[in-house]
Amino acid sequence: MLLTSAQMRAIEGAAIDSGAVTGLQLMERAGRGTVAALLAEWPDLAARPGRAVVLCGPGNNGGDGFVIARRLHDRGWTVEVLLLGDPARLPGDARRNHDLWAAAGPVRPLAPETAAEGVRPDLLVDALFGTGLSRAIPDAAAQGLRAVRQRPADAAAAALRVVAVDCPSGLNCDSGALLLPASPGIGPETVAAELTVTFHRAKIGH
Repeated sequence: MLLTSAQMRAIEGAAIDSGAVTGLQLMERAGRGTVAALLAEWPDLAARPGRAVVLCGPGNNGGDGFVIARRLHDRGWTVEVLLLGDPARLPGDARRNHDLWAAAGPVRPLAPETAAEGVRPDLLVDALFGTGLSRAIPDAAAQGLRAVRQRPADAAAAALRVVAVDCPSGLNCDSGALLLPASPGIGPETVAAELTVTFHRAKIGH
């Protein structure tokens, strides 16, 4: 059974309202589940700590990203976290996970220049926008994804792996349409992911 974005929100809301789970617990499960899935998909990444860049958005998808960053860090990974937007405006559960990550490592603003700094990581985590997207993603988000992909690789680098949390940013999960800014150099390849980890059930757009 495929779900719409609204149906998924209703399922999560009902679970929280019933007292069966909290939003913070759902976020923790999403982050842990994404890490487990990507390590199962790419066993070589499970064999040794690597380098990851986690791009976090201004909503709960970004909160999942902070959990992922923390869990990778706990496994010995070197993790960079870039946030689109103001941390003070994050929703409550996402802000809580932002603060938990900030105790372990810095959070830098997502901009093309910051995203381009450094060498290409082993893993790029797209936790920018989730299933509720209904408009084109900001140009800063698309340019940030592009800039990380274009970082120079060091001599020992393997291929970059990209994992999307819930859905690749720019994907409308009700229609399957790509909602990207009309900027030079930005296209489907900018947001393409080798692995997408979604929760509960697949959505129509998937």
